[in-house]
Amino acid sequence: MNKLVNDNLSETRNNLVKEITLLSDTDFNSKPDMNMWSIAQVCHHLVLVEEATIKAIAWGLKDNDRTPKERKNVHFILLDRTNKIKAPKIVEPSAESFEVPQIIKLLNDSREKLMAFLSTIKDKSILEEKSVKHPALGELPLDQWIEQIYLHEQRHIEQIKEIKLLLDVKH
Repeated sequence: MNKLVNDNLSETRNNLVKEITLLSDTDFNSKPDMNMWSIAQVCHHLVLVEEATIKAIAWGLKDNDRTPKERKNVHFILLDRTNKIKAPKIVEPSAESFEVPQIIKLLNDSREKLMAFLSTIKDKSILEEKSVKHPALGELPLDQWIEQIYLHEQRHIEQIKEIKLLLDVKH
């Protein structure tokens, strides 16, 4: 995995943690509207997406098809929040309440799992040659699955900022 992707994963995660660290558990679990997620749910969704991404890449690596697939403009698709994307059931967050430290631990654990998994891939070029169908983006090369983790997280950091405004949270 290249340094830029690694830096983006790290920087985006740090920004996410900064957004949530000072929140009270009440603010963290409050929904501005019944049809919206709480900040805790957004964060839980990010954990589930990171875990599902590991499974998708592992599955893609087992596939023998090495026909390079079209690269997508994942930056544009994921960062354009006017384009609403419904979360697949498998990455829908729990309705239970979470505490901020609990979610930070889940985020750290899922990132450690991701980095440990990626470190087992000896030849990283294979990530460009193989692909797996992404629920929102269609057939996606495996290296772009990694990239979509931090882009997806950036998208949700903006959502968290919006929720904080709607809840009138002062941090």
